[in-house]
Amino acid sequence: MTPAPKSPFTPSRQIAVREEWLAQVQEDAIDPSLPIVDPHHHLWDREGERYLLDDLLRDAASGHDVRATVFVQCGAMYRVSGAEEERSLGETEFVNGVAAASASGTYGPVRACAGIVGFVDLTLGDRVTPLLEAHRAAGGVRFRGVRNRTAWHPSPEVRSNLLSPPPGPLEDPRFIEGARRLAAQGLVLDVWAYQTQLPYVLAVARTVPELTVVVNHCGGPLGVGPFAGRPAEGFEEWRCEVLALAELPNTVMKLGGLAMEVGGHDFHLHDQPPRSAALAEAWRPVIHTLIDAFGASRCMFESNFPVDKGMCSYGVLWNAFKRLTERVSTWERTALFSGTATRVYRLRDAPGCEDLPEPV
Repeated sequence: MTPAPKSPFTPSRQIAVREEWLAQVQEDAIDPSLPIVDPHHHLWDREGERYLLDDLLRDAASGHDVRATVFVQCGAMYRVSGAEEERSLGETEFVNGVAAASASGTYGPVRACAGIVGFVDLTLGDRVTPLLEAHRAAGGVRFRGVRNRTAWHPSPEVRSNLLSPPPGPLEDPRFIEGARRLAAQGLVLDVWAYQTQLPYVLAVARTVPELTVVVNHCGGPLGVGPFAGRPAEGFEEWRCEVLALAELPNTVMKLGGLAMEVGGHDFHLHDQPPRSAALAEAWRPVIHTLIDAFGASRCMFESNFPVDKGMCSYGVLWNAFKRLTERVSTWERTALFSGTATRVYRLRDAPGCEDLPEPV
């Protein structure tokens, strides 16, 4: 057995991925014919950390029927020169190139990065519109939305990135103006916020009802720092906030991200990685609460790879999601695993994705 390392984090504050450790647990895919659209993953090439197209495809080849994916911004391949607000165009250009390579069929049937969620600082006022147009030109029909750096908590123990953003910008009035410009272009807003920030997410969604707000990672339930050792209280506080969000019809929830260290689970510290049954048991209260509140047509399962790969493998992760939906209807399962993501990110418009399952 491969024991957990003394320091389980990478330089960018992610749980370190240990392929040999993950390889100790192998599972056949449950319901392998169920189409999957993975609406949330990253690509990067950082010092000591690499996750590019070949790595994603290797994980996706786990026996599950992964048809397409959506890339979400992570600060990869920014331009090294030019105006600061334009440097993130490098990420959109890079990912669109990866998507074009995937759409050629040369690398197999998965249509990687069929949707792109990039970065544009929505507090930039009048400059937001030309920047959005530049990203749409760089990403073409694949460019579907924007995510800003928003996950913040005053406790230094609540961290999910190397560089924690300053407080905000969700409560900044300029962000609301940027969000209106985003909606006017038919683009979505992805938001990664901890449970303590969900009232700000609610305010944005309520103030800009024409905007689709995609809440990442189950709304950020916390289990570290001031939330450590008080799971019942923390869960109830989180539940109240997500139930309020669910009342707004323009909000959508991504089901995943629960294998991050901030959630309080410690599977990465065990001698062996978790099996899907253990993950399903640990995540059931959160996942079932969200499906009941938002409904399947406003929920989508996500991998959050390679971030969640520090705790579990891709195949085991999707098996856990399938275990959590054993008793839902066929229609609901289709929505959760492919239909909602296909509709929200309009993936059937992307090259090579015309045959994706019907959006739900």
